[in-house]
Amino acid sequence: MNKLTKWGIVGAVTAGLAALAIHTFVPQQNEELSAAPAGGRGGGAGALNVRAVVMGEQSLTDGLYVSGSLVPDEEVSLTFETAGKITEILFREGSQVAKGDLLAKINDAPLQAQLRRQQAQVKLMQDRVYRAKALLAKEAVSQEAVQEAEANLQALQADIDGVKAQIAQKELRAPFDGVIGLRQVSTGAYVTTTTPVATLTKNRPLKVEFSVPERYAGTLEPGTELTFTAEGDLTPRDAKVYAFDSRVDSDTRTYTVRALYANTDGKLVPGRYVNVNLTTRHYDKTLAVPSEAIVSEMGIDKVFVCRNGKAEPVEISKGLRTDAQVQVLKGLSVGDTVITSGTMQLRKGQRVVVAVN
Repeated sequence: MNKLTKWGIVGAVTAGLAALAIHTFVPQQNEELSAAPAGGRGGGAGALNVRAVVMGEQSLTDGLYVSGSLVPDEEVSLTFETAGKITEILFREGSQVAKGDLLAKINDAPLQAQLRRQQAQVKLMQDRVYRAKALLAKEAVSQEAVQEAEANLQALQADIDGVKAQIAQKELRAPFDGVIGLRQVSTGAYVTTTTPVATLTKNRPLKVEFSVPERYAGTLEPGTELTFTAEGDLTPRDAKVYAFDSRVDSDTRTYTVRALYANTDGKLVPGRYVNVNLTTRHYDKTLAVPSEAIVSEMGIDKVFVCRNGKAEPVEISKGLRTDAQVQVLKGLSVGDTVITSGTMQLRKGQRVVVAVN
């Protein structure tokens, strides 16, 4: 067999194998292309399974949970108005006292003696005025003599009042109803005007004091109701806001608020730690979406709404934000279907299959 014949046989075999390969692989490639999804790139690539909510009017409440403390309605450290030696202590520690009750005394013996002497002179001065008026009626004395007798009587009365005021300074009386604390002095001790005797606390009612973030400054109103629980006592108690601080604390950026609690049973005492639950704002018949439904891009807030089986972006205006929801002021209407899952994968016109929550 010559070389020409040999190369001819090899060429024929090669051509046959090539034809067989074309017949085998081209149909398979066509089958794969025909099995590919129809449509081009983007939203036509297939429907996305998502969850959604249908918009309806609802009530929305802005709840605030903060810590605070109980403050007495009134509290004062009791001291004498003048210095002296304590002669009597008339209160029992931890007891309830009434306004005006005598709690303690310091030595006032010299003043008491002076008062008795002046009081003894009152009858004499009154008799002098009486006689002067009788003589004036008979024209036996002048009008000036009567006026002088009356002036002497009035001066004596003023002196008596002055001594009584000095005696009052030697007495320690309760300035208001309350519970008196532990005494800091004993009978026989010499005290000055700066020596604390005891602390008097008015704990009916009590004040609930707490601080809120500065954004609530100016939004709370007197009469706003709240509930609170004391540390170690889960019983919810009601109180009402009655006062606010005059300014926001520039260091903590908080606004101090006080509420009043009646404490009629007297079980709570000042200084206790409390947890406060406060409703700052309440809206009826408003629209709200779950916070995960909102997509923010370039400072613009939007949600995706399902319309005719496709996702459509809608720009919204936000209002109140709670832990789980955000109020929508503009952009949505009752009946809109807002997509709440897969929002980062959505594009305008994306086909979706919706499961409503």
